[in-house]
This record gives sequence, C-alpha cells and structure tokens, in this order.
Amino acid sequence: MFTIEPIQARHEIAFIESARRSLRLHHPWIAPPRTTAGFRQQLARYEAPNQASYVAVAEDRSLIGCVHLNEIVHGALQSAFVAYFVFVPYNGRGLMTSVLADVLDIAFETHGLHRVEANVQPANRRSKALVQRLGFRLEGFSPRYLKINGRWRDHERYALTLEEWWGAAGR
Repeated sequence: MFTIEPIQARHEIAFIESARRSLRLHHPWIAPPRTTAGFRQQLARYEAPNQASYVAVAEDRSLIGCVHLNEIVHGALQSAFVAYFVFVPYNGRGLMTSVLADVLDIAFETHGLHRVEANVQPANRRSKALVQRLGFRLEGFSPRYLKINGRWRDHERYALTLEEWWGAAGR
C-alpha cells in the first residue's frame, strides 16, 4: 500500500537518498535532483500554480516514485505534461502503474484537466509500456524534444483524454 502526497520539504532527505540510490536506473532517461539545492529548486518550481508534483509514499515512509504535472493550462486547453519515475528498490514491481493511475485521477478530477501528454524517449521500453498500459495513445515523434543530462533527446508523444481515461478499465 502507498499514499499519494504533494511533494513537500519534509520529503527532502528521502527524495535525495532515493534519487542517489536510483542513479543507474534513471540514467539516461531522467535526472531528478540529487542534492539539497536541486531538491529545493524543484520544490520551488512545483509551488507555482501551473505545476504540481506528487510522491508515492510507502507504509514505511520510503518513497516509491514521483509524478509531475508540468505546464498545467486551464481555459480552452485544460492540459498538462506528465513526467514520472520510480525509485530503487521499487522498480520492476508494477507499482508505478498504480501510482501514475492515482495521479491521473488527481489530474482529471482535482486539477480539472481534459488531456495529459507523456513524452517518452523511444528506447525507454518500460516507460512506453507503462503509458500504453494506462491507455495513452501514440500521437507522434518529436526530434530533439528535451534536454536531459546535457543532451537533446528525441521523444515519442503519447496522450490521454478524460473521456479515454473514464472509458478505460470501467472507470
């Protein structure tokens, strides 16, 4: 079991330790902060009204993973970009499917979004399988889309709408 919580300052030590322990797992896909300064910079970013970040917290208070809702836009678009990662030792257990599903519920119900987009590097088979399991559909390819670890990386663009989410798995 786990709970989903908005990321907060009290998660700092566990987050940094988890990110450091997960360096090999995350490279080259994502580079979460592994320092106090980096974590605090991230925390400040997610205090903005157009950003949201959630951590999955295990019963023993360790962190399972993190899901960000980036660039939340309301009005006619009602959309956000989602980014996510799991921490060692929780990788490979299927937990991120449940974690991301819970945050998608929050995105659609609490944040009032209509569309969530996930951009995944083509070689990241596990991440692609995760979004596909949850009903995201491939929409396209974006060359040199995000700069990660100092290098521009191609991404495949997946999206999921509220109607698709409600229709999936009898929601």
